[in-house]
Amino acid sequence: MMTAASPYAQSAKSDWLQITHDLIANHPLDEQEIVGFCFAAWQGLFSSTIGRHRLKIGEHIFPKPQVIGALLHELIPAEIAASYPGIWQREQEKYDKDIVYLPDDRYSIELKTSSNPNQIFANRSYAQTPSQQKKSKDGYYLAVNFEQIKAKTQQPRILMIRFGWLDHTDWIGQASETGQQAKLAPETYRLKLKTLYPKHQL
Repeated sequence: MMTAASPYAQSAKSDWLQITHDLIANHPLDEQEIVGFCFAAWQGLFSSTIGRHRLKIGEHIFPKPQVIGALLHELIPAEIAASYPGIWQREQEKYDKDIVYLPDDRYSIELKTSSNPNQIFANRSYAQTPSQQKKSKDGYYLAVNFEQIKAKTQQPRILMIRFGWLDHTDWIGQASETGQQAKLAPETYRLKLKTLYPKHQL
């Protein structure tokens, strides 16, 4: 079941692929730009130094995936905002998406990162109807999958970058009351997210 505002509402599933294509084509950021911003942020992780001893990620320290994900959530929006000041900005308020398009919030983007090679995950709350006091879980999503950072290995890579539109009804919350995770069905990846990297496909 789609929300009333969903671009997929009242459409047959056989039409979803074309709807996704149109949504991406109409977005202010083009596909190559999005890939470029993600790689710029990723390279920034490894070219920066941290602390008074100028420690480098992947050389001196090896943060867990949750830390890398948190850093990407800061760096990717920062890359976009730096290229388009006054047009894009990172999240400022609790109801903001992760990457805010100031001229029209409809084009703002929620960012998901994961060290899983194929899947992305969200908090269980994403599968629930959001309240007016919280940001909408419906809209454009940017998904970045990356390799874990381990000692004595080559610099890890971005594995996949996908872009598209998700509704909160696409998220499947864990059945257990103690489960805090939500996932997507295989057909959602196939029909509602386009792979921008490593190859273009829809």
